[in-house]
Parts: sequence; C-alpha cells; structure tokens
Amino acid sequence: MKDGLLTERQRVILRHRRQGLTQQQIGDIIGTSKANVCTIEKSAFENVRRAHETIQFMYTLDARFLCVIPSGADLLTVPDTIFHEASVRGVKVRYDTIGLINRLRDSVPEHVKARLVRDEIQVYLNDDGEIYFE
Repeated sequence: MKDGLLTERQRVILRHRRQGLTQQQIGDIIGTSKANVCTIEKSAFENVRRAHETIQFMYTLDARFLCVIPSGADLLTVPDTIFHEASVRGVKVRYDTIGLINRLRDSVPEHVKARLVRDEIQVYLNDDGEIYFE
C-alpha cells in the first residue's frame, strides 16, 4: 500500500538531495542516470506542490473570502489591509503584523519577492481568526 503521494524512489532521491548529494552522486548510488534522477526529482516536487495546493484548498473550505492583495503591493502595507477587512467582519486575526507577514511568506513564497507582492494573492479568514492565502 502506498503511503502519501511520493513513490519510494522519489523519497530516496529527496532524502539524498536534502543531505547535499548531487544528482550524479544519487544516480550512482541507486544505479540510474543523472537525467533519470532529475526527472524523478522534478516529479516529486510537482507532487509536493499539488499536495500543498490541495491542503490549502481544504483549509479554505471553512474560511470565507476576505480580500485580494494586488500585485505590486508592499508587504509592509498588507497587514493593515487584512486587519481592516477582518475588523469590518467582526473577526480578530490571530497574528500580529510580523506574524502575518511571515505567514504570508511561508504560505505563498512564489507570490512574494523581497518586500513586494509579485502576483495577486487571495486572502481567506475563518471565524477563529486563522488566515489562509491562495
């Protein structure tokens, strides 16, 4: 029975990569080519990305849409926008300003570069004050 979305070979390769081994070194260890290791690693990261998106979707099921953070926005202005929108809805956000910025960066790192929002981010809020980004 398969546990999770990664094959055993994908797990082995990701573990070796985490240890700092090159794709060539891993290929030598598991008896395959560097190109095959590259393909397997790429598939593993795609599976992880899809799993992350699925989990994010599940979290937003009990949350409601709060607002959109536009591309080009300064990260330092984002918390004020979120706090204001949550206040209008009568919900206290669980995070302070720094915590909220860190949560945003951790949740959607591909949408943030330095202090700028690269791509539009949708913000969701549940009744417990938990924030989700998509």
